[in-house]
Amino acid sequence: MERRSKIRLSLIAGVAALTACVGTVAAAPAPYTKTHTKTHTTPAGRTAGTPAGTPAGTAVANRVEPARLRAAMEAVHRAGVPGVFGEVRDAGRTWRGASGVADLATGRPVSPDMRQRVGSITKTFTAAAVMQQVERGRIRLDAPVGGYLPDLVPGERGRRITVRMLLNNTSGIPDYIPYAFPSLQRNSPASLDDNRFREFRPAELIALGLAAPPAGEPGGPTGVYSNTNWLLLGRLLERVTGTTAERYITRHVIDRAGLRHTGFPDGPTIDGPHARMYESLWGLLEPPRDYSVYNMSWTGTGAALVSTMDDLNRFYARLLDGGIVSRSSLAQMQRTVPVRALDGTMIEYGLGLHKVVLPGCGTFWGHDGTVWGAGTISLTRADGGRQMSIAVNLQRWNPRSTEETPPPHPVDTALKTLYDHSLCGA
Repeated sequence: MERRSKIRLSLIAGVAALTACVGTVAAAPAPYTKTHTKTHTTPAGRTAGTPAGTPAGTAVANRVEPARLRAAMEAVHRAGVPGVFGEVRDAGRTWRGASGVADLATGRPVSPDMRQRVGSITKTFTAAAVMQQVERGRIRLDAPVGGYLPDLVPGERGRRITVRMLLNNTSGIPDYIPYAFPSLQRNSPASLDDNRFREFRPAELIALGLAAPPAGEPGGPTGVYSNTNWLLLGRLLERVTGTTAERYITRHVIDRAGLRHTGFPDGPTIDGPHARMYESLWGLLEPPRDYSVYNMSWTGTGAALVSTMDDLNRFYARLLDGGIVSRSSLAQMQRTVPVRALDGTMIEYGLGLHKVVLPGCGTFWGHDGTVWGAGTISLTRADGGRQMSIAVNLQRWNPRSTEETPPPHPVDTALKTLYDHSLCGA
């Protein structure tokens, strides 16, 4: 099978794609011509320790190739993405690169160390926090969620849905986003601006998801990806720890991983150097609109984190090396089920982790994420020997198409090449 079909986590068809907006799209290349490229390759410490469950013969020895990575990153910029930046690690060497601009108006260049809204990558952090509470005996994976949150998930539904079902998206609870952003169902971007500074309450968003028609039966053989699950998990953490989920995740996951540039925003702005974030919304916003200033209460413990590519690689290396949760908890997180992503594709999903198998390259674990104007993907090979974290500041660039299989946009093709070189090297 072609490698592209295996990379289910691509930013162009990511599982964090917003339900009401699913489709294929592309904005015309952005109106700029000047290119800024920065790359840096350094020796680094090993990114992870003892191999954790790597199937025999799946991982191969790769190497960091700065020239190929630099060229691939520049091609993404030339294809129409204002700015792209990332970090690739391989067995003690680290490459960091960036191409394009952080601000179309000023031409300010992107740099590899910029902070980014990383969207649904937040879910791995939330899952790790829940597993820590499982280890302490405060949460049981297969206990009914109604026993913990009877006010939020009452009755028969609360008795049938377990904590594990929330974590692996088999709860059957639908996503709330089409109802929090109702204009998207009318092919209008109005809700994006209406909600820019709106303060949502988690219970309000959870109620929207629970009031919608079920996405499936609890514990069914195929899950359906839903952000509602992850707001419920945030409330669960709050209930059992006695503090906010964001504070618990910060102290016990982010700090434990040694991350210095990762955190939940305390307002609509991003602290530190970052790019503007341009949303095309499948051609409905032309030119693409900057949503780098946004109240992230609409997504909370599901997708609100801000991080850097270096921090993401550090986090997944530490997680897969048993430094954040126990080995037995990690094994639970890596038990996957088939889940239908919000764009309709099928993925292998564990407890807050995606599994991606690339023949000849290995088995990778991680997540991707998208919020308005920002897309990120982070994958780490099962043995910890190869890592990739890539960010872009344009989303949903492909205009809607009536074709069943629309032709790929140049951005799609360029990103595929960048991912190939980043994950598989030569």
